[in-house]
Amino acid sequence: MAAKRPSARQRLLEAADRLFYAEGVHTVGIDRLIDEAGVAKGSLFYNFSGKEELIAAYLAGRDEQRRQRIARHQEGLDDPVERLLAVFDSLEEAVTSPTYNGCPFANANAEAAPGSVEHQALRTFRGWLAQMLLTLAQEAGFTDPHDVAKRVQLLYDGAVASAQLDARPDAVRLARDLAAGVLRTSPRDTSQLTNAT
Repeated sequence: MAAKRPSARQRLLEAADRLFYAEGVHTVGIDRLIDEAGVAKGSLFYNFSGKEELIAAYLAGRDEQRRQRIARHQEGLDDPVERLLAVFDSLEEAVTSPTYNGCPFANANAEAAPGSVEHQALRTFRGWLAQMLLTLAQEAGFTDPHDVAKRVQLLYDGAVASAQLDARPDAVRLARDLAAGVLRTSPRDTSQLTNAT
């Protein structure tokens, strides 16, 4: 029995993911997407209200991929400090991929207007990342978890930028080492940790 062909919506999303990430959401036109997906023009407007909604769906998919990759690297780790460092392991997996082309949210947002779907997707992901880092810093018992989370996120952002702008995937390993130093030297409330065990 022949494999079922993906739906027009799925083919549009796959084409958008491939083309938008490789070439940019503002560079790739509707006709190119339709041609790459092998669908009729009406299929685009049946499944999406237009290119903006397709961009939003593409970025939501990238958001989910990144969250799943981080969760996979954190799986089985009980120590919140190790879970914080696993965020860098997840990033290293991404930047060493042969198709890596930088942060999809930052790339899409580069020419976007405030309040656009690109801007909203960037804020959504960064808000989630910041909250996750803060929660783990709190669980680890740091006396100033907000400060620790901000430092770790700054190192994460620097690694993302250096990996893309300078083509230095090794920047992630350096950022992880620096983050480990921050986590090792930041004051912790050990009584809280003792009581929790």
